[in-house]
Amino acid sequence: MRWDELAEQPCSIARTLSVIGDRWTLVILRECFLRTTRFEAFERHLGITRHILADRLKKLTDEGVLARVPYGARPVRFEYKLTDKGLDLYPLMMSLAAWGDKYMDKGKGAPLLYEHKACGHDLRPILTCSACAAPLDPRQVTVKQGPGAA
Repeated sequence: MRWDELAEQPCSIARTLSVIGDRWTLVILRECFLRTTRFEAFERHLGITRHILADRLKKLTDEGVLARVPYGARPVRFEYKLTDKGLDLYPLMMSLAAWGDKYMDKGKGAPLLYEHKACGHDLRPILTCSACAAPLDPRQVTVKQGPGAA
């Protein structure tokens, strides 16, 4: 399978990777969730070339993950805001952060802590069953074909 064919695969993971699966996109999205919105701030925080950053932001905008919103009139300047589609990537981003905190911290602990505003406590993400709210364990999940299967 070629990279440019991922979006056409009958696999939800492959189709998702066609949008967010390259080297820079996930760290750009991390910055979005950390409230970075302007091109120069992305460039400064990431040390990414302007060409690659512009390309990734355009793709995320074209895919509807980010919205390009004007914030200055002379000259017209834009910032990038997460759309509802982009905000729906939050569980994925939190799961990636939790995995990195667990396996990649080199004994130093998590670089960022996440506090739940509603209760004031630090949290760790837990996937739960949408029906019974039990924590998910991959050994306790069965996969079956859905209506979009080939």
